[in-house]
Amino acid sequence: MRDNNVISDAVIKRMPKYYSQLKLLDEKGVSKVSSSTLANMLGITASQVRQDFYNFGGFGQQGYGYDVKNLKKEITQILGLDQTYNMIVVGAGHIGRALAGYVGFAKEGFEIKAMFDINVTDSEYNGVPIYHTSQLEKYLSENKIDFAVIATQASAAIEVANEIVKLGIKNIWNFAPIDIKVPGDVVIENISMSESLFVLSYRAKNRN
Repeated sequence: MRDNNVISDAVIKRMPKYYSQLKLLDEKGVSKVSSSTLANMLGITASQVRQDFYNFGGFGQQGYGYDVKNLKKEITQILGLDQTYNMIVVGAGHIGRALAGYVGFAKEGFEIKAMFDINVTDSEYNGVPIYHTSQLEKYLSENKIDFAVIATQASAAIEVANEIVKLGIKNIWNFAPIDIKVPGDVVIENISMSESLFVLSYRAKNRN
């Protein structure tokens, strides 16, 4: 396996797509899959599939295809899905509640343990307790949390990010409509739903 520092973001972003397709194939009882079949599923070339897998050791023997279960297991480990993660959500509005209500996260090992908001109107949502943000420090000191999700308004997101990093959080999934950057070895994935919608709008306008 190559050094993670030299594996491109494009390759890393394709790995979850491979995982999803392999999961579907495994559920259908498919035992072998070729690079060409995977390429068609993802809309890329078979050569690209082989190059992507080469970054992590190859996984197969040319001409024989890939064993679906083994390949899924390998990619599960690459993505860190062979363990469970505890998460909190800061921001208990519509987006935060939608994330807390999605059962798919728990099935993949991502468990939302608590939500926090500056205005607490309910004590829980979908079984997830909701606390005032003033209780963040106490909660994080008493509970092992791996990931924090920021689902606040843009105006509060950076302050929230700085606060949770100060409290020891090193992994942030940001849904606030602003890109967040913090110093140090903190991993941040900024998700812009508006930008994604604008890309869809562009493609729809320029379909022909």
